[in-house]
Amino acid sequence: MGARQETGTATAHRVVILGAGYAGMAAAVQLAARVKRREDVRVTLVNAQERFTERMRLHRTATGQQLAELSVPELLEGTGARFVRGWVTAVDPEAKTVRIDDDRVLRYDTLVYGLGGVADTSAVPGAEEHAYTLSSVQDAELLADRLARLGSGTVVVAGSGLTGVEAAAEIAERYPESNVVLLGRQEPGAAMNAKARAHLHAALDRLGVRVRAGVEVVRVLPDAVELAGGESVAADAVLWTGGTRTSPPAAAAGLAVDGHGRVVTDAALRSVSHPEVYAIGDAAAIRQGYGVMHGTCQGGMPTGVHAALSIDRVLRGRRPKPFRFGYYHTPVSLGRGDAVVQFTRPDDSPRRICLTGRLAVRYKETVTASPWPTYGRMKKMPASGAFWPRGGRFSRVGEAR
Repeated sequence: MGARQETGTATAHRVVILGAGYAGMAAAVQLAARVKRREDVRVTLVNAQERFTERMRLHRTATGQQLAELSVPELLEGTGARFVRGWVTAVDPEAKTVRIDDDRVLRYDTLVYGLGGVADTSAVPGAEEHAYTLSSVQDAELLADRLARLGSGTVVVAGSGLTGVEAAAEIAERYPESNVVLLGRQEPGAAMNAKARAHLHAALDRLGVRVRAGVEVVRVLPDAVELAGGESVAADAVLWTGGTRTSPPAAAAGLAVDGHGRVVTDAALRSVSHPEVYAIGDAAAIRQGYGVMHGTCQGGMPTGVHAALSIDRVLRGRRPKPFRFGYYHTPVSLGRGDAVVQFTRPDDSPRRICLTGRLAVRYKETVTASPWPTYGRMKKMPASGAFWPRGGRFSRVGEAR
């Protein structure tokens, strides 16, 4: 039996957005708000689940803390956008179709590809089988269940980037009887200035997190991790935060991708191989003057908004504008009562100013809570979402330092 076709209105321009993460939600709400009164445009958002995943709070879910249930279909109510729940299993850019759960097919005229990254457990033997991740709410809940039964056991957090730091601090604070070990190639907070980095290390020390930098995990076992050089570190639970990989449909579809599987885009965020496909957020390799953007909420949401603006311009017979973005901060929670915020230049290098302690906590929580109300404002005032730091000369290709 063949896959069911969901053709929609024959005369409408069909825009299908894949993924309801920070970037995909921004694209869907922004575009739907701008074309709401048009009968010739239909916007469809596809996501594997109805609940919006607050990725910036998954380390809290992993320690058993209850977060708000944010419903994607409820947010889309009144926008005119349609929500389709299902897993994207294939994209055919030649036929302009998307296969959902293997048994449904959506046709599109314009596609917005926003299927973000997940923890990369493929590069190290045993990580897929034995390590926990923070790729989804369900993954975080699995870890929460394990931690609740762990007692005084050892938790190894493999990966000393900001996700690993936040998770290690949260676990150590929530379960003080446990032994938390943070392993990674780099020193935690390596990209921060000296003051911010010192505060981060002092907080980890206060929480009892044992930090080992300059090490590489080469194998994950049921009860330990092996390091390069042969050393073994005992572990009752392993959380893998050592990098991400992108969702595979883009490469399988024949879209031009980079070495990390991200869709390579032009200045307007269109695929360089298939210009009717836009790529946003973690799914896109977006070049700025300072280099290729890395995945963060602060950059992801603007890419979604810009893709929507570009599509709207094209639908009105105008040319899309180039996308420009400059970073401005790196907020890191260190448990519930502490945090550090490193302010940055547009190229993500650290400035001299930073916040620490309770002031940083308030700042971080404000940032973390901001996406959902931002989407709500965009429903009523789409222009409110179109403001972000453009990065000046840093983001202008050929003029960055």
